[in-house]
Amino acid sequence: MASSVAWKIMILKVKKLHKDAKLPTHGHPGDAGMDFYAMENVVFPPGKQMHVRTGVAIEIPEGYVGLVWDKSSIAFNLGLKIMGGVIDAGYRGELIMNLLNISDKEVIIEKGHKVAQMIIQKFEHCEILETDKISETVRDIGREGSTGHK
Repeated sequence: MASSVAWKIMILKVKKLHKDAKLPTHGHPGDAGMDFYAMENVVFPPGKQMHVRTGVAIEIPEGYVGLVWDKSSIAFNLGLKIMGGVIDAGYRGELIMNLLNISDKEVIIEKGHKVAQMIIQKFEHCEILETDKISETVRDIGREGSTGHK
């Protein structure tokens, strides 16, 4: 069945910083996240954090942000979690993914392997205004468990 969704297409400029770098891709039509690829082999000792170079830089349009997320298969199967993940529109350097091995086993990411995904999202820039009072809500200052434990 054909989709009736009309997608607005954004052009994302991507610059290869190294000839072996792989451009980001979408796994399936309509996927929100773009996959980014490792430019070199990286060995993650258990419990250690390592950087994975992608070899690419991107030009995110003003008014948008790149949000970097785990690849679910890597997090679920290998125990690698993204640490950090906000790429501002003004950044033009190489995208270097920072991952933590939360497993008790050594994990090897090979060159060309998908390491992270990014969603480009519009955001509202806000002016910061200091105040002595903020509005109250039904939840108010309730934190974890504020809706009950059942």
